[in-house]
Amino acid sequence: MLDQLEAIRERFNEVAQQIVQPEAVSDQKRFMKLSKEYKDLEKIVVQYQAYTQLLEEIENAKKIIATEKDEDFREMAKGELDELLPRRDTLEETLKEMLMPKDPNDSKNVILEIRGGTGGDEAAIFAGDIFRMYQRFCEKMGWKMSLVDYTEGTSGGYKEIITEIEGEDVYGKLKFESGVHRVQRVPATETQGRIHTSAASVAVLPEAEEVDVEINMNDIRKDTFCSSGAGGQSVNTTYSAVRLTHIPTGLVVQCQDERSQLKNFDKALTVLRSRLYEIELQKHNDAIASQRKTMVGSGDRSDKIRTYNYPQSRVTDHRIGLTVYNLPAVMDGGIGDFIEQLRIAENAERLKEGATV
Repeated sequence: MLDQLEAIRERFNEVAQQIVQPEAVSDQKRFMKLSKEYKDLEKIVVQYQAYTQLLEEIENAKKIIATEKDEDFREMAKGELDELLPRRDTLEETLKEMLMPKDPNDSKNVILEIRGGTGGDEAAIFAGDIFRMYQRFCEKMGWKMSLVDYTEGTSGGYKEIITEIEGEDVYGKLKFESGVHRVQRVPATETQGRIHTSAASVAVLPEAEEVDVEINMNDIRKDTFCSSGAGGQSVNTTYSAVRLTHIPTGLVVQCQDERSQLKNFDKALTVLRSRLYEIELQKHNDAIASQRKTMVGSGDRSDKIRTYNYPQSRVTDHRIGLTVYNLPAVMDGGIGDFIEQLRIAENAERLKEGATV
């Protein structure tokens, strides 16, 4: 591990020198690539420096215990050592996690798709609640969320809503949210006070770039129509909305959120590209599923992943058995604990897997 960390520190120093060179600054693409690498390496180097400092302190404490004749000094050193050793173990675990190969998609932006499932009007209302939950979470994270397309439910909420989320490590944070979210509560439309169970499905797609998926534009049929969404009279009277059909796969994507047809086309193309990328990604995941079955990383949309029980104010994540009793805070975007525990669970599996290979 120390050899790996030393190599990372050397590379960090190289990147630090390269990033200030005139040829790098003038080449925007190269500069952005170096900046990202610098930022990623810096996190590890900071922890490595703290680790080496800690090892020095441990050695000094051991030296005092072994050579010092003054009993009080020796007792102080023993007390210090008792504090330093657990810190060293914790820092080692952190560094091991940081050295694990990263999912190359983690740093990507995402396309978030939410659809009302079983439960009729109540499912659409719940899909709207889930959307607002992610909206609040994005605000807390400082991410930018923009609408792509939506179909409202007859009693509120959404039958379907698609958004684009931009920010730092968005996919790495949200990838565990794909699956079926179930709600148990008394619907507003229920007259006898009975608890109903409804569901909404969530799909989190890494936003694919042109280099990830090459689309032949001859394979795409483009249709334009008048937008039915909010945005003023001009939205409804011009053919600004765009529908794209990918002929080889039959995938259909539409965008009507922007006033400009060109902007709607670009957004729709981004969603289409991301859906095609997800198909290839799923093939890859299925190919390795027989060798590696992870409880949290499958992202299968048919998996029931979380239940939101309103009468008990309870939220349960079924993959890791985590239950909390603060449903209002969760629905207000407080899903950080779930995301962190899912990340820890996946890393623990990967570490265990690495140890058995």
